[in-house]
Amino acid sequence: MNYFARFRHATLACAVMLLAACDRSPAEPGSTEGVTQKVPTPPAPPPPSATNPVAEVAPAAATPPAKSLPAPDDVAAPPSDAKKTASGLALKVLTPGKGKERPGPEDKVTVHYTGWTTDGQMFDSSVARGEPASFRVSGVIKGWTEALQLMTKGEKARLWIPGKLAYGDAPSQPGMPAGMLVFDVDLLDFTQAPKPPAVPPDVKAPPANAKKTESGLAYRVLQKGKGTRHPTASDHVKVNYSGWTTDGKMFDSSVTRGEPASFGLNGVIKGWTEGLQLMVEGEKTRFWIPSELAYGSNPRPGAPAGMLVFDIELLAIE
Repeated sequence: MNYFARFRHATLACAVMLLAACDRSPAEPGSTEGVTQKVPTPPAPPPPSATNPVAEVAPAAATPPAKSLPAPDDVAAPPSDAKKTASGLALKVLTPGKGKERPGPEDKVTVHYTGWTTDGQMFDSSVARGEPASFRVSGVIKGWTEALQLMTKGEKARLWIPGKLAYGDAPSQPGMPAGMLVFDVDLLDFTQAPKPPAVPPDVKAPPANAKKTESGLAYRVLQKGKGTRHPTASDHVKVNYSGWTTDGKMFDSSVTRGEPASFGLNGVIKGWTEGLQLMVEGEKTRFWIPSELAYGSNPRPGAPAGMLVFDIELLAIE
């Protein structure tokens, strides 16, 4: 079965679900990629898709591999020559790579892979499908995120990933493979993520020249836009954005993901719904969003608390 799956376009199946973590956006920043009322997971990983294997959420439709590939002789347990990390991950290099550079957590990788359970049953394979998978290193299950950062371009490795670094020993979602999983992963290529934007100098509080609305939202235009059309609450928009807490910690950014976010204005936090309606296409604005217009002072786990600061560029009203 195909298990490819952080977020919206499911194309493959359960195994791909293996790698990515789906719920995040500024309210889901990065989900809708923009600040939905869900909890953000900074930076948010991309939605499960054919290009994002091993996500933590199963995709809606499965595309079974055309054939099943035989399991390795050592599929039942790591051999004595496998290296083990402090987390419990075991890894054995099958084909050495080239160079010394390794991908970072926000880099995008392209891989071929096949996954088996320890009884030798193949549950997913980009090799069998004949199509490599591309995804962000931090957008997949913990075992993959850790292992890929140990590999170099051209390297092929076998991974023994314990349940706690995969889907667990008793996955909550039907169709998820349980317990230790074994993967042969071939790192074909990777591209470095864009550098994160600098922390705004006025991140702690709105400056004197910032405008304020009746709701408490503060904003300052950084770059003027074009035209006079403003989006409405029912419109969909495409933006690039970065978000910080007032202590200067960036918790989400479409810029570092290298991918603009598209979403409906009625599906994001109140500060975004209000603020984006003040903008025109091409405009870039900094917003200081009070907690009552964001996730609150005591949000659910994973959501940033208190006042949040966003730099948002309105690319298009869709």
